[in-house]
Amino acid sequence: MSAVHHRHAVVDGHRVFYREAGPVDAPTVVLLHGYPTSSHMFRGLIPLLADRYHVIAPDHLGFGLSDAPPVEEFDYTFDALADITAGLLASLGVERYVVYVQDYGAPIAWRLALADPDAVTAVITQNGNAYEEGFVDDFWADLWAYAAHPDATTEAPVRQALTREAIRWQYLTGVADPSLVDPGTWEHDHALVSRPGNDLVQLSLFRDYATNRTLYPRLHEYFRTTGVPLLAVWGEGDEIFGPAGAAAFTRDLPDARVELLPGGHFLLESALDEVAAIIRDFLATALPTPAPAVAARA
Repeated sequence: MSAVHHRHAVVDGHRVFYREAGPVDAPTVVLLHGYPTSSHMFRGLIPLLADRYHVIAPDHLGFGLSDAPPVEEFDYTFDALADITAGLLASLGVERYVVYVQDYGAPIAWRLALADPDAVTAVITQNGNAYEEGFVDDFWADLWAYAAHPDATTEAPVRQALTREAIRWQYLTGVADPSLVDPGTWEHDHALVSRPGNDLVQLSLFRDYATNRTLYPRLHEYFRTTGVPLLAVWGEGDEIFGPAGAAAFTRDLPDARVELLPGGHFLLESALDEVAAIIRDFLATALPTPAPAVAARA
């Protein structure tokens, strides 16, 4: 099994944590996490891909082990997080890559793809939305209200997303057997979003999320123009991004592969082996045959 390295790089003056594994001359797979987690969500997946692929999984600024500058010092927007990600990949010499997106990772990746369409060789979206159909109204109504009119009244409901119970709900909803999900996941995430000042970081991103919807027409045109190979592997019980969001990809990418699996928003926690097998099968057909394994980056 390939060793997983835990590294830092400085991007625009900020220390970015990332996990890296696999042969550096193999095709690169970049794993972009969602809210409220970090590259920790990929701890099981990375070894299952790294025998054949070069895998990089960063923590976004404000998450995990990356820097979390206060909101007075960094403008937390999805544009800014995409710029940091692009800077990290450039510093590592990564010019072309497969991108795996989940939740927040999706709008970050969509910006990278729109800025440099030739860089993205394939897309794997695991409950990473790109269509209006994907939004589950009961979940998103409060966030849209806050983004449109941020004040004390609209802020109060979205602050509930920062609580332990709400994070636990994200992990367990849609999972038939909750005992498959490690409670350490939501405890880990809750501890990090509970750091002093991190609530303001997350509220900034909640407000900015509405900007992602305005990208969708350009994104759909990118899909139609490039025909980028895409796999949507989705926890069908997700009550944040529903399965209609997975099916919608076929409207602009008729050859997209859609796999709906029993599970929820964090599908890797309950269906890791199934997801990994589907990804490996997809990449085997979507990409050229990887080069023979060489030594990982020292």
